[in-house]
Order: sequence, then C-alpha cells, then structure tokens
Amino acid sequence: MTDRRRIIVATIGELATVRFIDKKIIDSTNIEEMGSELLAMVDDDRLKHILLNFDGVEFLSSAALNKLILLDKKVKQVGGVLRLCNLRAEIMEVFTITRLNRVFDIRTSESDALKAFGVPS
Repeated sequence: MTDRRRIIVATIGELATVRFIDKKIIDSTNIEEMGSELLAMVDDDRLKHILLNFDGVEFLSSAALNKLILLDKKVKQVGGVLRLCNLRAEIMEVFTITRLNRVFDIRTSESDALKAFGVPS
C-alpha cells in the first residue's frame, strides 16, 4: 500500500473507504498531495470502487473539486464506481451550484453508500 499523509483508507474487499485528515481542504500543496494519493489508489493499489467520506470536512476549495473530477474519470476508466457521502450542507450547495451533483453519486450517509455498493452495514 502507498504511504498516505492526507487521507485514511480502509478496504472492504475491492472497495476502498476514504476519510480526509484535513478539515479544510484549501492549501494547494495539501490538495496536490491528496490528489496524488487518491489517484495512486487506482493506479498503484488497483482499487476500482471508492467511497469518499467527507465526515469532518468543513471546506473544500475549487482546486480540490478538480482533483475529485480527475479521480472520477480515472475510476470510470477502470470500470469502477466512485461515491461520496457525508457532505456538509455548505459543501453540498457548491456541488449543486456547479452541477457536480449530477456527475457524482452522492449519498447522505456511509451506510447508504455502502448499501449502494452492495456491502451490508
């Protein structure tokens, strides 16, 4: 497994659940690091199904959104599924305004997202 500093990853079979270490994902260096770590899960660790849990994340910059879009494309290229869960209302509003709520499969809770992956909670 890859060394990670910005995310915490747990695997359930072929599914990776990801939590973020930073409460505010705004620093460009941290965003680059986070993006590399997320993409490495697909490229290096060969994980196809990914659940990003935003529990505890208070703010997400537009640069961080760009990394999520890149991750979504990468996951789809390998035939996988990316889901997001536990977005704060303020962050969900950004996804709605930018229409990214139509791009991403966003679930209210981790248990809802896990059920959508077929994992019993």
